[in-house]
Amino acid sequence: MTIKTIAFIEAGSPGSHIFSKFPLPRLGSVLLSTMLRDRGYRVRVFIEDVAEPDWAFVENSDLVCISTITSTAVRAYAIADRIRALGIPVVMGGPHVTFLAEEALEHAAFVVRGEGEGPLLELVSNLETGRPPLSDIRGLSYRDTYGHPVHNPPAGFIQDLDRLPEPDFSLVHNWKPSRSYPVSTSRGCPYGCKFCSVIQMFGRKYRFKSVEATLRELKHINAVSRATKFIVDDNFAADLNRAKEICRGLLAEKIKMTWSTQVRVDVARDRQLLRLMADTGCHTLYIGFESINPRTLAAYHKKQDLKDIIYSIQKIRDHGIHIHGMFVLGADTDDVDTIRKTADFARRHHIDTVQFLILTPLPGTPLYAEMVENKKLIHTNWSKYDAHHVVYRPATMSPVTLQVETFKAMARFYSWKYILKHLATLHFHYAAIGVFGKTTIRRFLKNLEFELQELLPQT
Repeated sequence: MTIKTIAFIEAGSPGSHIFSKFPLPRLGSVLLSTMLRDRGYRVRVFIEDVAEPDWAFVENSDLVCISTITSTAVRAYAIADRIRALGIPVVMGGPHVTFLAEEALEHAAFVVRGEGEGPLLELVSNLETGRPPLSDIRGLSYRDTYGHPVHNPPAGFIQDLDRLPEPDFSLVHNWKPSRSYPVSTSRGCPYGCKFCSVIQMFGRKYRFKSVEATLRELKHINAVSRATKFIVDDNFAADLNRAKEICRGLLAEKIKMTWSTQVRVDVARDRQLLRLMADTGCHTLYIGFESINPRTLAAYHKKQDLKDIIYSIQKIRDHGIHIHGMFVLGADTDDVDTIRKTADFARRHHIDTVQFLILTPLPGTPLYAEMVENKKLIHTNWSKYDAHHVVYRPATMSPVTLQVETFKAMARFYSWKYILKHLATLHFHYAAIGVFGKTTIRRFLKNLEFELQELLPQT
């Protein structure tokens, strides 16, 4: 077949949450589209959380690639069915279909599992020329001539991240330079949090872009947009010396920008790094505190304790950097008192923004396998696997109690006191987050009876 036009679609989120007003696209589709554009194809990327796709372009494409995480899978499958009905080949990729490839093959001709840079380019070549054979494309799933699913061996991880191009966001439909820009400088994570799929997707070993390549990309993006840059690495400070070199490079090259990133609590042990981060414009650190319950931290395999969390908050705030704290509620070691104390802890320690997330067993994680084995899942309505809905039976409380108490904790944090405090100090960004948070919580509580139907015992 002849392929000239390729559409990428990132399926939209099923519902709103505290940060829905600030959609941040995943980088996979943008990076893959850039690589195919560089090979001469006409490519556009449609991110539903950013703008309605140009369906005329999509439905006149020669190939459509759809990316999905678990919570967007229902929407992604609906799009795939719509496109497939037009006779257009559909390729699916992303964390959800990586681990449930046979489910995805009910809706798509091909599934790219894991990192897609190698398999997708080889697949496009196969569709055009027949080479390489489908059976030789590692990381690819498809059906044979008899309709049986075939899962080729996994593709290896890309070791030299410097050879990847800088993602070109001009390929994204209705993308505005004023939006926050995601940047990836590493892949992988050596830690073993049982609810996280990073290891399964990107491996247990860190792989880094060079400092030079990272600075080059940041300089380029900063020239395109003055908006906040978000470094999406699972742990930007995994290599402390490298993180310092990047910060020193930003200062030496006079790259003035506002940026945020994800780190672990142990970043606070290196005051020199915190000072460099503050000096280079680091606005917010996103930290997975996960829990204030020592037993839960142990159950999550987090390798940190409450003293580490408190120390990190103090030292990061001392350097003028804001904190977004993420807590995961609902472990077998948690109860209602844990949830309420978590909200009080976040307020008492003046964390700037929080997400109280409900423990969610995502396919591909050890937690999911454990819950399937123990028959703890309530349903597999993937649209509710968004860390804001209970989808399993907790050990110490009912599903309804966990759902309601989590939203009450959010309401307790994003209170009128929170909003008025930030208005009084002219921190309008946080005041706006507080208002949006209250609106989202009120909407949920208003529809409480409907939202809880799936969690009530069936008669």
